[in-house]
Amino acid sequence: MELDLIVDKEAKTVSLTREFAAGLDLVWDAYTKQDLLDKWWAPKPFSSRTKVMDFEVGGRRFYAMVSPDGAENWAVQKYTSITPKTNFKFFNAFADADENVHLPGSDWDFNFTDQGESTKVSISIYNESLERMERVLESGFREGVAAQLQNLDELLASLQERA
Repeated sequence: MELDLIVDKEAKTVSLTREFAAGLDLVWDAYTKQDLLDKWWAPKPFSSRTKVMDFEVGGRRFYAMVSPDGAENWAVQKYTSITPKTNFKFFNAFADADENVHLPGSDWDFNFTDQGESTKVSISIYNESLERMERVLESGFREGVAAQLQNLDELLASLQERA
């Protein structure tokens, strides 16, 4: 299914919308459970490796995107709001391997809509800095997210086959 991505430089916001051919419970779990996140969060050929994940308000996910040669790019996601199976928000920032955060960061807002046989996920990413947003977009963000969500499609299909 197609990725809808809108960049609003004036508001320093990127908005993404994507529909998945899976039920709400499964899509929610894929976004909120460490073992599932690590199977799809990084675009191939990268992999995602979570060191810490506490999915609760005030909790965090500390993870690395690992390149095929083993280079680690660390990030921290601090959960600021969770409404089960409807919405969650986190503050995201790049970090070093010791979890020292590199500011500025971005605020991510995830909304999940049950559509029966499918689930729509809408994500709004507000960047503290226009320069940071432009740097992320220029580094292949659109292509990376598209590849990442293709991984999620494949994971959801395989999980549904097992059910």
